[in-house]
Amino acid sequence: MALEAGRRLEIGPGLRPRLPLEGTDFFDLSGEAVRQLRRAGGSARTGSASDPLPYEDATFGLVCALDIVEHVENDHAVLSEIARVAAPGARLIISAPLHTDRWIPFDDLVGHCRRYDPDVFFAMLGSNGFTIEESAGYGMQPKSSRLLNFGMRFLAWRPREGMWWYNNVFMPIGLMFQSELKFAPGTEHTRDLDEVLLICRKTG
Repeated sequence: MALEAGRRLEIGPGLRPRLPLEGTDFFDLSGEAVRQLRRAGGSARTGSASDPLPYEDATFGLVCALDIVEHVENDHAVLSEIARVAAPGARLIISAPLHTDRWIPFDDLVGHCRRYDPDVFFAMLGSNGFTIEESAGYGMQPKSSRLLNFGMRFLAWRPREGMWWYNNVFMPIGLMFQSELKFAPGTEHTRDLDEVLLICRKTG
C-alpha cells in the first residue's frame, strides 16, 4: 500500500515511523524525533497535530495517523486537516481506543483525552469524506492491573523517567510481542475491541 500511494504523510511517528523514510513526509511534536528522522534521511517537520498541517491541499496519497486523535483536545480539527491534505482516493490509516465506558488507568498513563464510542468515531470519519474499507484489532494495553497501577504510581512520582521507560523499554517490548493484525472488511467485528486500526479511503 505504501509504495503504491505516491507521496505519503505520517503524523506523530515518534522514534518508530511505520512508513518508509523515502517518499514520506513526517510531522511530529517531538523535536528530538524530527532530528533523528532528518539524520536518517527523512523529510520531517516539527509541530502539533492540533495545529494546521503545513502542507498544500490534496497533497498525499496516503496518510498515517496512529495513536493521535485520542491525544488532542480538538480531534475534529485534526480529522479536518487530514482530509484537507489527503488527495481524492487517498488512503488513511488511523487508530483509536474504543468505548467510553472502558476508561482505565492505562488511558491516563499514556495521555488519552478520550475514548470513542465506535459509531461516533466512524461517523466523524464519514463526515470528513472517509469511507472505512477494512479494520483490525490494535493496541498494546497491558492486561495486568498490577502493572498498570505500578506504571501510574511511577509516572506520578517521576514523570520524565516514567515516559522514558514507556517509550524506550515497554513499548519496544510490546511491539515485539504484538500479534499480527487480522483485517476484515467493514467494522462489524470491531464492536468488542478496546482499540481499532482502520484503513479508509477518501471518497468525499
